[in-house]
Amino acid sequence: MEKVDYQQVNGIALAYLGDAVYEVFIRQHLLSRGLTKPTKLQRLATHYVSAKAQAALIDLMKQDELLTDKEWQYFKRGRNANSHTHAKHTSVLTYRISTGFEAMMGYLQLSGQQDRLAELAEWCIQQVEAGRTKHEQ
Repeated sequence: MEKVDYQQVNGIALAYLGDAVYEVFIRQHLLSRGLTKPTKLQRLATHYVSAKAQAALIDLMKQDELLTDKEWQYFKRGRNANSHTHAKHTSVLTYRISTGFEAMMGYLQLSGQQDRLAELAEWCIQQVEAGRTKHEQ
């Protein structure tokens, strides 16, 4: 695959990629648990990938001081980007925070930081499964 200069990619495009990348981690995780029914997989996946869950995860990342300055920079790029889509089942603020989460994941993918991406995705899975994001569901 051709290298993309991630520093030149806007926040919405980073979020577009980050959404897909994070979703793959979640789908693999759910399948590894032996789940195979599509309706159950989809329902469970929303606990990890919804705007509310991602916003809650960002709050926990901040609380746990988990992200680097560079990761926060890309989160903010996504959060502050002008999106022409709007939140369907959540507030505009929650939607923007989740866009920042996805942009940060997209940045990690494009910058080739696969180990860090996997580390954060696993951390997110652990937080959801420990119930740390329940208040946001």
